[in-house]
Amino acid sequence: MPREEPPLRRILVFAIVGMALLMSSLDGTIVATALHAIHQGLHASINWTGWVITSYSVGMVLMLSLAGSATARYGRRRLFLFSVVVFAVASLCCGLATNIYVLIALRAVQAAGGAGFTPSATAIVVEYFGSTRDRAVGLFGSIFPIGSLIGPIFGGLFVAYWSWRGIFFVNVPIGVVLVLLCVKYVPPDSERDAGAHPPIDLGGMALLGVGVVSLMVGVSELGDAGSRNWSPLLALPALAGVLSLVQFARHIHRTTDPFISPLFITGRGFAAVNAVNVLYGGATYGLVALVPLYAVERYRIDVLGSGMLLAGEGAAAIITSALAAMALRRTGYRLPLYVGSALVALGIGALAFRPSGMSAFGWLTTACCVIGVGFGVSSPASRNAGLQLAPSQSATLAALRSTGLQMGSIVAISVTTALLAHAARPGQVQGVVFFASAVVLVLFLPVISRIPEHRGAW
Repeated sequence: MPREEPPLRRILVFAIVGMALLMSSLDGTIVATALHAIHQGLHASINWTGWVITSYSVGMVLMLSLAGSATARYGRRRLFLFSVVVFAVASLCCGLATNIYVLIALRAVQAAGGAGFTPSATAIVVEYFGSTRDRAVGLFGSIFPIGSLIGPIFGGLFVAYWSWRGIFFVNVPIGVVLVLLCVKYVPPDSERDAGAHPPIDLGGMALLGVGVVSLMVGVSELGDAGSRNWSPLLALPALAGVLSLVQFARHIHRTTDPFISPLFITGRGFAAVNAVNVLYGGATYGLVALVPLYAVERYRIDVLGSGMLLAGEGAAAIITSALAAMALRRTGYRLPLYVGSALVALGIGALAFRPSGMSAFGWLTTACCVIGVGFGVSSPASRNAGLQLAPSQSATLAALRSTGLQMGSIVAISVTTALLAHAARPGQVQGVVFFASAVVLVLFLPVISRIPEHRGAW
């Protein structure tokens, strides 16, 4: 049974783990705004500069599942503290880097720390928040949009008035504060956390790692404007990735103690939850990330205006996710998932059109806000639906969900940019992609009916 901590202690604990999640979510958007400055400051090529973001995504995907297992093995509080220290130290080293290749390697190390935030924070909330844990987990959905909203603002300020190195240095004092607060206010791990555990499934981890990285390399090759559909750089990594993942699927069914149970991937209820997270979460996040590019290419909206579109989407998601988390015990999971997913599909589809009598900026802003509302309505339900099926495995399930979001986003971005790279009119092509994606989202709405319904606390 989860512990019932005093209300004030629960608020402090949530603020501590929430600060770590916010720091992690800020990292993606704040670094994106500094890419040009990094490119000039380190005298690096554009291609290698882009790997400053890519290496972080690769590191996150590889380490998330390991972080989930490590949380159960070594304790949620210990893993949280370790993750904060690794993230802060790696951030300090990133800020001191004088070589693009060193910076790329350090970003992967930074990701290894960031990967531990979500599973350990989720496990802390599930363990110590008692009857309010469903609402606390639901409120996580309000934290990530805040990072996306304020990241570009802080990134721009640091680059304009200080240096691109400041976007990394700022994590150091935050990390120090987090360590001090965690030691003082987050309850120690229970004795059972230090008990015997089965050996780490290194074989399964290796197969999953090779599969994920190979597919990411292959899919990333699609975005190269000079690539051919069946070039070796695309076909060979894709083949290696598929074979590794097939072998991974066989491995976890044959191994006594796999580091990811097959139940959590394709089991009753879990398969539907994973599909919803990948499609309506990760893939649509990736599509929304390309909206500023669409605004510039098709409607010639300036960079500042195009960036404000995502600010509107983030603000809508923040407000509605908090309200949806509070109402989740009454609504259950399926209703907000149906409504939120339908709104996301509507907003994505609306991006493809521009009605007469309305400015392009006004229409795109409206569509993005609809998408944000959809994300906000569905996010608490999608988080709780999986955790409620196996609360004792909350860290592993949180890591699995984050992995699905990352992979869905990477595939959506890579496939879309591949189509745009070979298009004579990329703005119009991107509009077609939005419309086709909306159709797919509508067709897959019946999958939500396979998610187990639940009302009340769990």
